[in-house]
Amino acid sequence: MKYQIIGKNITVTEAIRSTVEKKLSRMNRHFVSDDDVLCRALVRSYKVGAKVEITIFTKAMDFRAEVRDNDLYNAVDLAVDKLEGQMRKLKTRWSRSKDSLGLGKSVVLESLEAEEPASDEEVVRTKSVYLEPMSLEEAITRMEAIGHNFFVYLDNEDDQISVVYKRTEGGYGVLQAENKLA
Repeated sequence: MKYQIIGKNITVTEAIRSTVEKKLSRMNRHFVSDDDVLCRALVRSYKVGAKVEITIFTKAMDFRAEVRDNDLYNAVDLAVDKLEGQMRKLKTRWSRSKDSLGLGKSVVLESLEAEEPASDEEVVRTKSVYLEPMSLEEAITRMEAIGHNFFVYLDNEDDQISVVYKRTEGGYGVLQAENKLA
């Protein structure tokens, strides 16, 4: 696994770097040894406490955890625990499906795009995605794995661009484009 550790309002010292890398190295067992996986850890310091955002980029999907705590090192532990929980849940779900490849064979490196500084009135990030045909269940699994409230995918039943999202009242909703792909 390749590591990218970024500090905001804090200098990433050797102690912070080695702690983050040591904790994240536990994740290597979830990937096939020859896979090349990129992990970005963003460490932020506030007047009171710290926040750690860890994102693991793979070709199949991204995994993300965000934790705020009074202690930076405790926040790193909690974020890694969250990521491991997501991966365990995903591995269990995939192992139950009939066409299971396993988590390690299913995730590989995805290129990381740089983010630009945020402004209130401008687009701060553009990301292009290849829409793979998949079932609604798989789209929900991937959405939960990255910790987002929505996920865009190509429905394998009707070849329509679809968005699955979490409803505030509970459950999921699906938006589908009416126009067909060429």
